[in-house]
Amino acid sequence: MTPLAITQPQAALAFDHMAAEYDEVFTRSMIGRAQRDAVWNLLTQTFWSGDHILELNCGTGEDALFLAQRDVAVTACDASERMIQVATNRLRTENPAASVKFTLLPTERLRELQAAPMFDGAFSNFSGLNCVADLKQTAEDLAALLPPNAPLVVCLSTRFCAWEIIWFLLHRKFRKAFRRCSGRATAKVGEFTIDVYYPTLRKLQQLFSPSFALRSCIGIGVTVPPSYVESWIHNYPQLLGFLRAVDKVISPLPGFRVIGDHMLLHFERVQA
Repeated sequence: MTPLAITQPQAALAFDHMAAEYDEVFTRSMIGRAQRDAVWNLLTQTFWSGDHILELNCGTGEDALFLAQRDVAVTACDASERMIQVATNRLRTENPAASVKFTLLPTERLRELQAAPMFDGAFSNFSGLNCVADLKQTAEDLAALLPPNAPLVVCLSTRFCAWEIIWFLLHRKFRKAFRRCSGRATAKVGEFTIDVYYPTLRKLQQLFSPSFALRSCIGIGVTVPPSYVESWIHNYPQLLGFLRAVDKVISPLPGFRVIGDHMLLHFERVQA
């Protein structure tokens, strides 16, 4: 199992700190909605009624509750106790009959689920896996939980985000403009410091091989800006609508798909 030293307990504490305001700041924001809708478009084409899937880094449960409305059962895990509490409260008030189970479990401890029945698929949204140091181990753990042909959908922050580079250069924040480019950075959330990793698309293919084969990759937030631009874009809703339309056209294209805020990868479990 991955050593406890690299499970980033600071990350769990940081997300505990964010949990109460996360939905207001991101989930219900204009940019958050635009980026999540693009992810949901793939999820609805991948997971079907009657499936039982595993979600990693579930946060406040937005994606799990969305899938539950489509009769998809979800076992949703997160390392943050406060995120799980918020998600559980949302389940109780929004859809108490949904087949969703929220579980406090860091990605680095996925092996604890291996006594459970196989899942029909798995996914992780919005950069949760960017906080995992050993994605090779995560891929091996997921391979033990998914049968052949099962889909795995993951959304990670890119190494080169064009919007971020241009935005911070215009604001003369040169270090922030290129903070992802080395492949590793630290993020401050309140008093907590998190290590964040930015693997390239090619590196991700290598890390998830040989158990998973990449079937598709699209960009998320190629022309739609990152969430920290919300206060600016809020004044230009028509511009955001235009940028969303552009994203639909260019996000699957080689080159563009890896320079957005995130990239959305669809893997398939294959025989080793």
